[in-house]
Amino acid sequence: MIKNRNISKKLIILTVIAILTCILYMTIGVNFENKKLLNYAMKIRFPKLCAMIIVAFAIGSASIVFQSVINNTIVTPCILGMNSLYTLIHTAVAFAGGIGSFIVINPNLSFVTDAIIMGISATIIYGYLFKKTNHNVLYVLLIGTVLTSFFSSVQNTLTRIMDPNEYDILLTTLVASFEHVNSRIILASIVLLASIILFLHKEIALLDVITLGKNQAINLGVDYDKSIRKLLLAVALCMAVATALVGPLSFMGLIIANLARQLMKTYRHSLLIPASFLFGIITLAGGQLIVEKVFVYDAPISVFITVGGGIYFLYLLLTKKRS
Repeated sequence: MIKNRNISKKLIILTVIAILTCILYMTIGVNFENKKLLNYAMKIRFPKLCAMIIVAFAIGSASIVFQSVINNTIVTPCILGMNSLYTLIHTAVAFAGGIGSFIVINPNLSFVTDAIIMGISATIIYGYLFKKTNHNVLYVLLIGTVLTSFFSSVQNTLTRIMDPNEYDILLTTLVASFEHVNSRIILASIVLLASIILFLHKEIALLDVITLGKNQAINLGVDYDKSIRKLLLAVALCMAVATALVGPLSFMGLIIANLARQLMKTYRHSLLIPASFLFGIITLAGGQLIVEKVFVYDAPISVFITVGGGIYFLYLLLTKKRS
């Protein structure tokens, strides 16, 4: 009983910090005396904040679910290949149609293209192939790793052939950024994530049982293979939505998922997923605030997440080896 109260207090404190971080991002540097400037600032910042919340939820929940399914806390869903596929799609479109092609310059069409291609790929790889490999999770991870290398190799080949000037312009679209977020894309992302949640509501409720292991879950009446297939597909789709919205954030899931596990110290996914989501909001909103006010847009937030995530990954490896 005391332990549950402590966990609830931690979640409440985390929620308050996340809300304060969002308020700081929306208010720091804003001229409240001038109504026009205030409206202009809100018009720019509000879509960014909405995108941060969506990305934090998609990556945070996907990372917790993925780690629980794989039974390993130092892996991230980026191993499924969605980040590499995103860069390949944008590079291939720019290579085939030029950097000024309609798909490249139109953010709505670009998002739809990314979401459709990555969604179909995720369905084939983590739905059909999972069934074909006799529901072996390790084979699916191996396929994801091989596809990641394949997508990266093809993308690198295309960039070597491309015009250097076009590649310089393309490079800005391959880095995760919350600039120029379109409100229509935000609405589409919310609809897609809501559909995934509805599709997975039974499996999410069974996650605590599934993490006990295959034999235990089957003994408790869970259709283990079907549930794992649906969970992996949902993880890939969530990563596809987040990546299509702002770009690849490779270490984001590793950071917020492990911070949630270390803080909450519980197996209950009804607490781990919200904690990971809140850590994601704090990381993105706080990081974007630092990017805008301290570094004045000199470096994108993905750079800091990658560097911090790499250091944190080494820390997790060393501490896990000791334990």
